[in-house]
Amino acid sequence: MLKSGGEGMFKEFVGRLGDDIRRAWDELPKGTRRELAHALGLMPRDLKGWRGLIDQAVEQVRLATGDKQQVAIVGPTNVGKSTLYNMLIRSSSDRARVSAVPGTTRIPQQAEAGLFVIIDTPGADAVGAVGVEEKERALAAASRVDLLMVLFDATHGIRAPEKALFDELMALGKPTVVALNKIDLVTREKAKVLGTTAATLGLDSEQLIPLSAKKGQGIDRLLLAVAKSEPGIVAALGAALPEYRWKLAQTVIGRAASTAAAIAVTPLPFLDFFPLVGIQTAMVLGVARIYAYKITLARMRELISTFGIGLLGRTLFYELSKFGGPPGWLVASGVAAGTTFALGYASIAWFDRGERLSRQAVRRISRVVSQAVTEQLKNLGRRKPQRITLRQRVKETLDDLPDPEKDM
Repeated sequence: MLKSGGEGMFKEFVGRLGDDIRRAWDELPKGTRRELAHALGLMPRDLKGWRGLIDQAVEQVRLATGDKQQVAIVGPTNVGKSTLYNMLIRSSSDRARVSAVPGTTRIPQQAEAGLFVIIDTPGADAVGAVGVEEKERALAAASRVDLLMVLFDATHGIRAPEKALFDELMALGKPTVVALNKIDLVTREKAKVLGTTAATLGLDSEQLIPLSAKKGQGIDRLLLAVAKSEPGIVAALGAALPEYRWKLAQTVIGRAASTAAAIAVTPLPFLDFFPLVGIQTAMVLGVARIYAYKITLARMRELISTFGIGLLGRTLFYELSKFGGPPGWLVASGVAAGTTFALGYASIAWFDRGERLSRQAVRRISRVVSQAVTEQLKNLGRRKPQRITLRQRVKETLDDLPDPEKDM
């Protein structure tokens, strides 16, 4: 068993789960136990360190349990708010009046698209007494929602009233996604237009989404940006917009896999540790909610156990660690990302088509992703990177992988 300080840390760590974890501990090879004793000493010892791990886990919980469901489309007059609104809602009876005449939409409308409610505001930079009243009404509507979609017109620059409006909206402290609509009408130097507009608004270029609401171009990127800005609204998006469920679920899986990889850096050589299980559990619940699938905790545990994720993780860890290969923290990160990724896609198959992937298929996906992530992380060196750097590298790796849907 553990000796001296290591034993004390182990006892403190296991808490009320002592009996179960001690049995698992005793079954581990001696070499692994020595690694674990060392790893426990590397775990965060202050509030700041633990808060970083907790924040990443909480994000996944928000995906699984969030009930946010109101979005305001807001922006200057005649930028295409009603057009975007009409692209998103289902019922023609709820469509907003669209016209080339500025300020056509005079009263904030709201229509229900499943659980996702969109509020279309009047033009927020109109002049005169009517304009002031409309602006106040628009800002009041914006203050009551969970997330803001702010639209600007790509065919002209950001005017002073528009910048003032944007500053007032940002002051509300709401999760915000910013889009530059009518980008299809910009025939030249689109990148320059995006860069100039972003700089005027004080944003990075990647924070400004090019959009053509009329043609439906950029809608998927806009919705994924919404999901990333406010994880708690993902379930509502899935319920309201079934055609985007696959991409939304991919976003949930990608975030969970990269978070799992970052948490694995703590590190722990066996992957049954509760933060990883918690991330995977929240991911499965999040995917279930996107597909409007009601699932109990018992049913969810059945899904996870069906694929033997815990055993698979340990097996992959030992296989990738053979022959003096990459350092343990790197392999643990790769395996955490790989098994989480595979479980996520197995969940999609289950909830979307009622199909249960074979363990062989899950193993194949896990292995490919684990190896890809491990290879990419080697470029960070043998020293453990900051979690933000690692998580971004994992995300980039997952984005470059072939679609596992083709193998299902």
